[in-house]
Amino acid sequence: QVQLVESGGGLVQPGGSLRLSCPSSRNIFNIVNMGWYRQAPGKQRELVADITRRGTTNYADSVKGRFTISTDNEKNAVYLEMNRLEPEDTAVYYCTAKWGDGIDVWGKGTLVTVSS
Repeated sequence: QVQLVESGGGLVQPGGSLRLSCPSSRNIFNIVNMGWYRQAPGKQRELVADITRRGTTNYADSVKGRFTISTDNEKNAVYLEMNRLEPEDTAVYYCTAKWGDGIDVWGKGTLVTVSS
């Protein structure tokens, strides 16, 4: 069973930074894409950013210029660097990965709280 385990969440003040990590138990060389979603209290889950095997990235408008998604094929991991955090970024963040053979996996999430 393929597993994704997020880490790096926590409490941060507005304007601060966090780096989320999500290693995969399966090799990511043949992924279709990996991504980060988030779900704030009372809201639907939304895409934050994703990245294809070729490195093409896509970001939600609300995080463009502040967040950066990246992968490390040696560590089989996806990362989300989050800068200039705002209270509106408070949410549970989930990583996801999709492989070419149809395997599609979600992590259990990590909580990010932006508050003074």
